[in-house]
Parts: sequence; structure tokens; C-alpha cells
Amino acid sequence: MKIPLAPSPRHFSLPFLLALAATGPAFAAAPALRDAVQAKLDAEYSSLEAIYKNLHAHPELSFMEFQTAALVAAELRALGFAVTEKVGITGVVGVLKNGSGPTLLIRADMDGLPVKEATGVPYASTAIVKDMAGKDWPAMHACAHDSHVTALIGSARILVALRDRWTGTLVLVAQPAEEIVAGARAMLVDGLYTRFPKPDFAIALHTSSMLPAGVIGYGEGAFLANVKSVDISVRGVGGHGSAPDTTKDPVVLAAQIVLALQTIVSRELKPGTPAVVTVGTIQGGTKRNIISDEVKLELTLRSYDDAVSDQLIAAIKRICAGTAQAAGVPESRMPVVTVNAESASATVNDSALTRRVAGALKTWLGPTNVKATPPIMGAEDFSEFGRTTHRVPLCIWWVGATAPERFAEAERTGIPVPSNHSATFAPVPEPTLRAALTSLSAAALELLGKK
Repeated sequence: MKIPLAPSPRHFSLPFLLALAATGPAFAAAPALRDAVQAKLDAEYSSLEAIYKNLHAHPELSFMEFQTAALVAAELRALGFAVTEKVGITGVVGVLKNGSGPTLLIRADMDGLPVKEATGVPYASTAIVKDMAGKDWPAMHACAHDSHVTALIGSARILVALRDRWTGTLVLVAQPAEEIVAGARAMLVDGLYTRFPKPDFAIALHTSSMLPAGVIGYGEGAFLANVKSVDISVRGVGGHGSAPDTTKDPVVLAAQIVLALQTIVSRELKPGTPAVVTVGTIQGGTKRNIISDEVKLELTLRSYDDAVSDQLIAAIKRICAGTAQAAGVPESRMPVVTVNAESASATVNDSALTRRVAGALKTWLGPTNVKATPPIMGAEDFSEFGRTTHRVPLCIWWVGATAPERFAEAERTGIPVPSNHSATFAPVPEPTLRAALTSLSAAALELLGKK
């Protein structure tokens, strides 16, 4: 990857923090400040769009974000941040202290996806990259983390240029491995809240194809679902396809289990409880006339509540065991249900913090461009930053990325726009990047601004 040239804790009492989190923007951004941010953004925009396009053309997979991390580290060092690399394998932490005041953490995730790009944009990725196991994959920024990194760098430039207008400590985090929901946890285990100033607030944004470019979507409370990745090994007794009576066929058992799992949400949860049980893969057998001895299923589970998540897992285990017992599977060959590490908690936006941030964004971007949006069943490991014993208040919001005319056409025809993770999804750089940069800068100035 070519790296563009970069331009040349204090802890507070509970009453103070409660006052800071009061409903509505406590720091009303004056027009002069908004103009100053806009002027700096205008001056930096061409170089930031170049960074974005370079990142888009050179994606890296989870925990392999070496060049992306090096770019972020170089940019932040040039701006005067104290930078630490290799936090949680490939994560970067930049700290800038600017007098007394709250500590604000801003997170951007860095990793791309093993998807072959088909967007047709001039800067489309043609990269073949390695994963942690050394396997080669086509890769692209199908979830727009390149725009998140660009927004982090751009907001850092803006906030440094306007450091006379805020006070406190900035902790900027370039996080690896969000796509496998492992990077946030890795950084926390590596001392994010002990080696560096512990934040009073943590904020982030996520680019979304499901909103017109430049529109902000926010929500209080549950905003993104928890995800549990479940593996099921359905074991049987193999044999010849002509003699099924001598076997315990795991293909048939797996089929029965897949169908039975569909009743969990419809028949075991209270009506209206949001939850998803999806069987994403089913693999078994080697030849048409052989009854195999094992079939593997991979599931994703989604909900907004830990208790519901636990209920889903317990039901899966019960259904697997009961189906196998009914078929007479030997005790030694009962199904094995495993919850693997690719799991994360629900992302819950702190209500007071979200109201404050949303109020500021409406002032900066206009109320018609900032709208409340319902929670979705997608998941994010940003949630982990708020689930330590410190219980740091979180707020994450959407930045629309689909060209408004294309979005309007989709609404007219009913043909959906490409979603995040699609090989054909690429944000419109402008106004997407401007909205991302403005929203991060506005939120930071609201939370750290001089009163």
C-alpha cells in the first residue's frame, strides 16, 4: 500500500459526569466554530479523499492490517499525538492531552472482507491478500471501514487545528478485526483502559448503504444486536447407502434439526421478541452412496438481550440432543454444540450521551439530515468498549453512503440498493466523507468543547 504523506486522565466525580451527560447539547456550536470546521475540512478534503481511495484499493483482512495501521500511526504522530502501535496485535492508540477535562475515545475499525470487488469504481480493489492462516483471498472494503479510518484521520486534523476550542483528552483508536468481532476485545485485553487514559465517553460511526449519502441515523438504547456464532457437529454412524438400517444417518438428523430450529423464535420466545436463528452452512457426506458419520452446521444467532441469547443457545442444545435421542443415536455420538469466539454483545447506546450527540449533530447538519433509526440485527464489537467494569457510555451512529438519486430509485422500484458486505457496495465519497468527518468533529467538540 502506498501511504500518503501526512501533514506536517483525569477522572471526574459522578455529579460532574451526570452534568456532562445532561439531555441536549450543552455546548451550542456557534456559527463561527462551524465555519472554522468547514474551512478546515475544505482545505483537507482532497487529501482525505485520496487517503480514502488508497485505503479502498488496498484492503487488509482481520488482524493483518499492517499497512493501514502504519498509515494511521504516521498521521497521528505528525499531528502531535503520543502513538502506540500493536495494541491488540495490529491496533493503534493515539493520545492527545489538551488541558483538564473529560477523556473522549473515538474508534475506527480498519479491516476489510474476503470479497472480490465488483463495484466498477476506478479505485476498486484488485488485491489478493493473506489471512492469519496464510491463505490467499480476494479482498475489498465491503463494509466501508476505509471511510471510518479516513474520518478518524480527518477529525484528528480538524480537532488539532481547533484545539483552542476544546479541553480534555482525546484517545483515538484504530481497531483491528471488527469483522470477526475480535479486535475490540483484543485491545481491551492488551490494556486499552489501563495503559491509556480511561474514557468518560466512547463514540464511533458506521457507514451504511441503507441511508442516503450524508444522512445521519441514530438511536438510543439497543442499536445493534448481539451475535453468537454456534457450530453444531451432528454425529451419526456411517455405512453403505443401500443399507440405512445399519446406520444412524447424520444427514437426516441434520435436516430434522434445521427444521426444528425454526420453531425457537416462533414458538419459544414471547411474541414480539426480536431474535434470529440462521443456519448459514451445512456440510456433510463425501459420495452419494455413502452414509457419512458427521454433518457440520454453522449458525448465527442475533438478539438484543443477553437472556434471550442464552435462551436460544439452550434451546438449540435441547433440540439437537432430543432429535438424536429420538433417532437412537448412541450416547457417545450425541451432537456437539459449541459457541465459538466469533461472538459479540449487543451495542447499546447510552441514552443521555446519544441525546446530547444527536442534538449537536442536528445543529451542525440540520434536523432533516439527522434522523432516529430503528435498531438492526447487524452486530458490532464496539459494544465491548462499554462492557468492562468501567461501564463507559457509548454512542455509535450511521452515516448514509448511497447516492441519493440511487436511493430514491430503489424506493420507487422496490429493488434494494446493495447492502454492506455486498461486492457491489461502495460509498459515494462526497458527501459521505464530509458527513462522517463533520459528525465526528461535531460530537467531539460537543463533548470536549469549552463552555
